[in-house]
Amino acid sequence: MNNTKRREILTRLRAENPHPTTELNFSSPFELLVAVTLSAQATDVSVNKATAKLFPIANTPQAIADLGVEGLKDYIKTIGLYNSKAKNVHRLSEILLEKYQGEVPENREALEALPGVGRKTANVVLNTAFGWPTIAVDTHIFRVSNRTKFAMGKDVVAVEQKLEKVVPKEFKVDVHHWLILHGRYTCIARKPRCGSCIIEDLCEYKDKTE
Repeated sequence: MNNTKRREILTRLRAENPHPTTELNFSSPFELLVAVTLSAQATDVSVNKATAKLFPIANTPQAIADLGVEGLKDYIKTIGLYNSKAKNVHRLSEILLEKYQGEVPENREALEALPGVGRKTANVVLNTAFGWPTIAVDTHIFRVSNRTKFAMGKDVVAVEQKLEKVVPKEFKVDVHHWLILHGRYTCIARKPRCGSCIIEDLCEYKDKTE
């Protein structure tokens, strides 16, 4: 795929959704950090249901620390892997209090050092909470990038590096939201909805559906 096509794809996605954001509900960098950490191998819908009950009770590092691991489990037990996630969220809350005065650090290395926070989570927080032009590659972005031939790579890091290289600066802050939403609702895993896709004529996927 050439850069002219890529720019047109991004232009169309931007025209359809000029101000994209995550589908996770949050009102602070800390709430976003918790929600993204909980969302690993879980749906945004399931996380939003849990945080709708959790955040009114505990939405700061101090409140989560005070809740304790067992108390936290009660709020998130409907989410997959809730035992380990409760431990991670509780411990990262303690670390934020110990090292960062209860604030979420705007720093990749500091974020990735927190329990349960990997590269993807750090990228989401830096992008969505702080406006960095980072590109968090999840399963949807990996699929869409490879299937369309927009940015091919054998693993998520390779796709992230390719996207960093080929996405023009003006699109970088929003591109991962556009690609996630495109993968979630149009270019779905089992049978992509090519017939209703706004970039079908630009996509280089060979086995297009109706």
